[in-house]
Amino acid sequence: MMEQGMKLLPDIPRFYTALAEWAACMVFICVLKRQMTGWKLAVISGTMLLIQSGFLVFTADIGLGMWLPCMVIAVLSMIVFLGICLKGSWCDAVYCGLFSFVIAEFAASLEWQLYLFFFRGNITKVVSYLVMLTAYGVIYIIIWWLLKRQRTPDGMLYMKAGELSAVLLIAISVFAMSNLGFLQISTPFSSQYKDAVSIIRTMIDFAGVAMMYAFHVLRNENRARLELDMMQDVLKNQYLQYQHSKESIDLINYKYHDLKHQIAVLRAEQDQERRNAFLNQMEEEIHQYEAQNKTGNQVVDTILTGKNVICEQFGISMNCVADGMLLDFMDTMDICSILGNALDNAIECEKQIPDPEKRLIHVAIFGQKNFVILRFENYFDGQLEIKEGIPVTTKTKKKEFHGFGIRSIKYAVDKYDGAVSISQNENWFELKILIPMKK
Repeated sequence: MMEQGMKLLPDIPRFYTALAEWAACMVFICVLKRQMTGWKLAVISGTMLLIQSGFLVFTADIGLGMWLPCMVIAVLSMIVFLGICLKGSWCDAVYCGLFSFVIAEFAASLEWQLYLFFFRGNITKVVSYLVMLTAYGVIYIIIWWLLKRQRTPDGMLYMKAGELSAVLLIAISVFAMSNLGFLQISTPFSSQYKDAVSIIRTMIDFAGVAMMYAFHVLRNENRARLELDMMQDVLKNQYLQYQHSKESIDLINYKYHDLKHQIAVLRAEQDQERRNAFLNQMEEEIHQYEAQNKTGNQVVDTILTGKNVICEQFGISMNCVADGMLLDFMDTMDICSILGNALDNAIECEKQIPDPEKRLIHVAIFGQKNFVILRFENYFDGQLEIKEGIPVTTKTKKKEFHGFGIRSIKYAVDKYDGAVSISQNENWFELKILIPMKK
């Protein structure tokens, strides 16, 4: 700080500032998904506290020309610390780092203002530390509670580079305005009264925290609304597919009955042996179709038959053993979402396999004890990587839309207190769903 600012008001001890910045980072580490736990996290956190404290204390008497670059370095160290400890992209780390910096500015300013008002010059160094720790404890517990309420189910942020511009603008504006009174007394935004400088700084920092938190809440709400809308679109799409398949299958059934009558007419005529053999084969295929996908549930029958037609187009062999009546208690749209998305994902995977003989899908729906079990298996040539419960896509385009099929399945299964598991067994991808039976 400039000497003028130091004469007006004792500056916040640099160690207090370093501890505030470190504690703000730890709040985000405690709330969000971490890359490490246990002793590794403890070692890195302790090392970061030493580095941050040492750096700020060492640069305490640095001139104004180097003060701003040192603050930038301090913020960058916070971002690196969060990037190492948290799961997610570096955009997430930058966002958390800027948010942590604004929180730390507020915590340090408020604590120091309270200290100057109540205890300045009347207590020992030990009591000063106790006051600081108590104030920080209360402030950061409240911040932790607020952020915990906004935590996503998977503990991830998924920040985009474009969203950081607003966060960066808030952080820079808050930092500049809150420190302006210490840098130059003669500005229109400075106060001639030493107590007012501390109050103004605390109020500006508090406003910065409020703006950052409001941005955080609105972003989470918008993202949740977008994901819900996309899952609803996936659900509606599967239901529309079911309706189209039902209409097509009804038409095929009409043709089937007409064909049976045609065969009967042909048999009544004088036929050659070769034609008779052809008609026998034709009739056998019709009987096979008639017996196919008759699970006892019309919705399940329609979906399986419709997906089987797609499989035949791409040379995919789909085997199914299903007791569809076990799903009679479920809503039609939920059945469409679960079966439709599961089979679409399996078909999409099998279409990428070069060898037609390996394009295999197995479907099973059966009851075991008090659960309905739906198992979808398909041949998978590769190594499955699962991130946050969703297989990682190999697509290079539209990655942001990946995973909504699985999420839609989980959304539907959660309605019935069920569970979804994804695994790989050698060269087989397995999606397993357990749903408690309804009496």
